[in-house]
Amino acid sequence: MGRGDLTDAEWERLRPFLPVSNRRCGRWRDHRQVIDGILHRVRTGVQWRDLPERFGPWKTVYERHRLWSADGTWERLLQQVQAEADAAGEIDWDISVDSTIVRAHQQAAGAPHRSASDSRLKGGRTRRTPGRDAVAEPPRPLGGGGPGGEGLGRSRGGFTAKLHLSADGRCRPLSLIVTPGQRADCTQFKAVLDKIRVPRIGLGRPRKKPVSLAADKAYSNGPCREYLRRRGIRHTIPEKTDSQAARLRKGSRGGRPPGFDEERYKKRNTVERAINKLKHARAVATRYDKRGYVFLGTATAAALVIWLRT
Repeated sequence: MGRGDLTDAEWERLRPFLPVSNRRCGRWRDHRQVIDGILHRVRTGVQWRDLPERFGPWKTVYERHRLWSADGTWERLLQQVQAEADAAGEIDWDISVDSTIVRAHQQAAGAPHRSASDSRLKGGRTRRTPGRDAVAEPPRPLGGGGPGGEGLGRSRGGFTAKLHLSADGRCRPLSLIVTPGQRADCTQFKAVLDKIRVPRIGLGRPRKKPVSLAADKAYSNGPCREYLRRRGIRHTIPEKTDSQAARLRKGSRGGRPPGFDEERYKKRNTVERAINKLKHARAVATRYDKRGYVFLGTATAAALVIWLRT
């Protein structure tokens, strides 16, 4: 076992939930060997072609990662590990929400604009039968695709992406979303919370509602607070200075100030520490993936390692 590879205990936790080959297109290479190769690349940020030979053909490792990123396998594995932790009472549901800028490498640009529905191949041929690794790409956002459709944009940091996440009280990511770097934090607040989904071991609906939530001033607006009140989630979000001034100018018509618990707000550092843990993976700290869903799979694989080893 090499440095950073799955231990026997970690492998046994993942093995029951891994996809099984249908044997119509040949046998898959050993899952454990390929996962170790994927985790090596996530941890080091090495180019796929430069993976050590002990992980097998680099293209096999890359295609497995691309496939699992597209069909949601990484997210399902993360949810299963979270479900085990929740059943053991090891999740602190006093969560925090934040985002972080990820600098995109120049090689992250240049993804083809051709959609997955385009059946034209090189030489004018058409695709009739999809291959073993053919997967449908996630739908692009409105606007025709391009860099914005792949979660790439321009911010003060230059060519960047942004990773929005929620974290439990033990500094472990619960949900992840990728957007262009200039996207405001509050626009993804609802999406980040709606993506929290921890299945139950046995019968019962997945758990989606935290006990309480802490966030910074970026989420201090009416729609965010209204969403939390509608779901009955206790929250601690500081009021912006301009919002406070506008409320005071209105006098009694401005209403009461929002509640703020200073002691609870001190625990918001858990999401900052979760971001630091994620960025220990060099392929997350710097984005090299062209496709947005592949980068999300990379970040989810890094989060899975955090849950396995905490």
